[in-house]
Amino acid sequence: MSVLGGETLKIPILSEFFQPRDGPKNTLFNNPFNFFFGPTTSGKTVNEKTALQTTAVYACVRILAETIASLPLHTYEYTKAGKEKAINHHLYQLLHDEPNPEMTSFVFRETLMSHLLLWGNAYAQIIRDGNGKVICLYPLLPNKMVVDRTSSGEIYYNYSKENGEQAYLTKEEVIHIPGLGFDGLVGYSPIAMAKNAIGMAIATEEYGASFFSNGANPGGVLEHPGILKDPKRVRDSWNSVYQGSNNANKVAVLEEGMSFKPIGIPPEQAQFLQTRKFQINEIARIFRIPPHMIGDLEKSSFSNIEQQSLEFVKYTLDPWVIRWEQAMQKALLLPSEKNKYFIKFNVDGLLRGDYQSRMNGYAVGRQNGWLSANDIRELENLNRIPEEQGGDLYLINGNMTKLKDAGAFANVREEDVNEEVLELGKE
Repeated sequence: MSVLGGETLKIPILSEFFQPRDGPKNTLFNNPFNFFFGPTTSGKTVNEKTALQTTAVYACVRILAETIASLPLHTYEYTKAGKEKAINHHLYQLLHDEPNPEMTSFVFRETLMSHLLLWGNAYAQIIRDGNGKVICLYPLLPNKMVVDRTSSGEIYYNYSKENGEQAYLTKEEVIHIPGLGFDGLVGYSPIAMAKNAIGMAIATEEYGASFFSNGANPGGVLEHPGILKDPKRVRDSWNSVYQGSNNANKVAVLEEGMSFKPIGIPPEQAQFLQTRKFQINEIARIFRIPPHMIGDLEKSSFSNIEQQSLEFVKYTLDPWVIRWEQAMQKALLLPSEKNKYFIKFNVDGLLRGDYQSRMNGYAVGRQNGWLSANDIRELENLNRIPEEQGGDLYLINGNMTKLKDAGAFANVREEDVNEEVLELGKE
């Protein structure tokens, strides 16, 4: 039993809630935004299943889901020196390695990110012990979740099970990562909002498949010098032998003075390849993916591909990373822990340049005293040099001095310098 704003909600036992695990569905069930999906102006039905059958959508979803899943995810503790990994905190192992006995951290994050990209929302149930400590995280399917408020304004989550039962979860029992939305409560599906662009991509792909199934040749006209008594029989006989890509380049045999005249492709239909290419860029624009990452290298070169990759991290990945970090900190950390701990993805590896650029940067940091040998070795995933061997020393060039001390040695008498040298020699 759980009380939300004075209302009592019945929550099923957790062991029953996850047995058996619910299988994924391909339609929005009980979702207030299901009117976004459905037929498009191109006549094609777009939903999360049909959209994923489009290669550009699948590529974009896969790139973002796998990237988020592969980033190092750590729990940190604030210290006087800055921060350090909170390896002994119970969330560290849970988020970094194994959120539940059935999934690795990679699979868990990949699953939630794909939900977020297709439905606009990602949900996971939080299972705690009696002290409020998080012990497991399980993904929940967005197409079976409804977010609502009680009469007193408290948010709760209504999850529909396979058998039709309703499970009510409080906001303390759910991680909710919403995408772009207008009410601050739930996000809208990018697939649903851009269904016409995706529907056009599906339509052009089907047109191309139909075109090549006909042997990559347009239709034509069989001309007979006389009058045919059964034109349907002649047409069917011709199609059964010569139609289709498997029958391409066969030698035609014409009888009774018949001749075949092909019909040319209308110019607007001949442009469908350009249309398909434009739709790929259109879908990449929806997800803010650089075209070269989904195979379109027309506008890419050696000089700009690295810059596009850095922009992908800054302008595409960073907003998603911040959504994840803030949602996890809000839902997983206890109120008493929020001033002491924080959860963060490490994107530094994606921002690394080539080997020469990294070495030049390390040299500048080392020579100017803001990087030690161990700082550099950690960035390169190398073992630390023991402290007694100088691994943590911060050094600067000896020819550097303060501006106010410039020319100070010019005022020192040569005799005084010689006397100091002699004294040092005696010591």
